[in-house]
Amino acid sequence: MERNAFFDNAKVILIVLVVFGHMIQPFTDQSTTINTLYMWIYTFHMPAFILLSGFFAKGSGNIKYIFNLIKKLLIPYVIFQILYSGYYYLIGKSGWQTDLFSPHWALWFLFSLFCWHMLLYWFKKLPPVLSVVIAVQLGLIVGYFGEIGHTFSLSRTFVFFPFFLIGYLVTEKQMMLLKNKGVKLASLIVMIGIAAAIYYLPDFNSGWLLASKSYGDLGLAEFGGLARLLVYLTAGLMVISVLAWIPTRKFRWTALGARTLYVYLLHGFFIQFFRQAELFEINGVIDFIGLAALSLLIVLVLSSRPVLGIWQPFIEGKASIMKQAFNHKFKHHPKTES
Repeated sequence: MERNAFFDNAKVILIVLVVFGHMIQPFTDQSTTINTLYMWIYTFHMPAFILLSGFFAKGSGNIKYIFNLIKKLLIPYVIFQILYSGYYYLIGKSGWQTDLFSPHWALWFLFSLFCWHMLLYWFKKLPPVLSVVIAVQLGLIVGYFGEIGHTFSLSRTFVFFPFFLIGYLVTEKQMMLLKNKGVKLASLIVMIGIAAAIYYLPDFNSGWLLASKSYGDLGLAEFGGLARLLVYLTAGLMVISVLAWIPTRKFRWTALGARTLYVYLLHGFFIQFFRQAELFEINGVIDFIGLAALSLLIVLVLSSRPVLGIWQPFIEGKASIMKQAFNHKFKHHPKTES
């Protein structure tokens, strides 16, 4: 089955936005414009990524499938949890001594992704609309419990699960309906409208978009469920709006869509070093463009063949790229007989 370029294009654009969002995060306090852009990106980038992950989920739930998921998600999670702990210690970052069940920074995604695949086994047996309604209700209820938070990334697991489930349930044909001219036109209004709303509501807590805190921690102990429902609605509209503008044709960079997990897991080494060393500041448009260009460069470097070759054993548990490189080298440079 040939890969649909739309999905790979979406993954590349989203991973660039993930890196860029992490890059500008330290500067959100000093500028309303930067804060607006940061929050605007965060309304959709993880929900969209999670939706696409759900779209490609098989959900078979047999033993072989579960073992494959452990190899693909939980083993890299453990490896990177240890690597990031060591790295944080080396660069002098506080909070390096977290236990195995408190994911470092972006690693929550691997743990949650494993849980979403497990939840799918039961949820796919329900009628589609009912399954989504229950998933949304779970996402709303979880915010009332302060104990469910960062540990095991449980809060995010439940809050973001509806996007994974919807991704699993939609078909490619339904996804392509987003390319309708009417949808694209409406999406412009949505994207501009939400950007304006964020700009004029600068006291909006980004914790609502990160989904790792309880309603009590976010200062809305009673009406948190209603606020999260609004966040769900906003995220849903933004995901539709952004995906409507993702190109469907194949580009030279489309192939990088198959390598986004590498970028996701590795870009933290750059970001955390930049933050710890306070390497950058934004004093104008040139600095801002520079950070955007650097984000793009990080994605390109971490998607490159040499980086993939080095990290493949840690991320995929195999070394096919290295073997290929060695075989190629010896094929073209055979030993000369003395």
